[in-house]
Amino acid sequence: MSGEAWETLSYLILGLIQGLTEFLPVSSSGHLALGTSILHLPEEDLTFAVLVHGATALSTIVVFRSDISRLFLNFFQKNEEGLKARKYVALIALSAIPAAVVGLSLKDTIESLGSTQFVGAMLIVTAVILAISQKVKAKFERPLKAGNVILIGLAQAMAILPGISRSGSTIGAALLLGISRAEAAKFSFLMALPPIVGANLLEMKDLAEANEPFVNNSHIPVFGYTVGVVAAFVAGVAACKWMVALVKGANLMWFAVYCLIVGMFALFL
Repeated sequence: MSGEAWETLSYLILGLIQGLTEFLPVSSSGHLALGTSILHLPEEDLTFAVLVHGATALSTIVVFRSDISRLFLNFFQKNEEGLKARKYVALIALSAIPAAVVGLSLKDTIESLGSTQFVGAMLIVTAVILAISQKVKAKFERPLKAGNVILIGLAQAMAILPGISRSGSTIGAALLLGISRAEAAKFSFLMALPPIVGANLLEMKDLAEANEPFVNNSHIPVFGYTVGVVAAFVAGVAACKWMVALVKGANLMWFAVYCLIVGMFALFL
């Protein structure tokens, strides 16, 4: 296989990994780190990171376009629906604060924690979170309120660590707090938009501050980037829809088993 073909295949694989694992409760950052290490792929350059994270954010918007458009249209209404929309948006904003604080204050430290052994240990933690959320049942369902949203936001902040699943930790926390399965899935993915967009803006800032637009390449791999971004978007839409359906009607224990197996494997790499 030629060098250019391998480069394109590498971006395709990284795009698929990002798109699928961003929404499934198995940690996208952890799988990207493991995939890069196991397959000896080139490290994800900053430009590609910006593009592929933008693709996964767009896939979330596409899947939840009806909910997002309804929130936007009702937000400015001076009635009960408008009040509900403003409250929901405020809860999403509130949930993003812990991740913003942790991400901005510990950015350099977190970026240094990408070893396969650390990722493996955190995948095992993800497995424990998922298992507990499936075994411990709340006595009654609770609505989303500021108090439990902050706790879900703290779970999202913890997921900044590579190997901790964002969707797994937030959905798991929501279920443990008594939030219904349907609401837990929807809120988990909608609350992910501000952190994803925020992280993308930080990456764009780092990219602008770098003298070279491409970290690991002296040329512009336009075709490889395009293939990876399209793969991330398509896989993201499919994974997001699948995950919502799974949370509503199925047990997530199989993902816990998967994370445990992969985590144990990574510990011995």
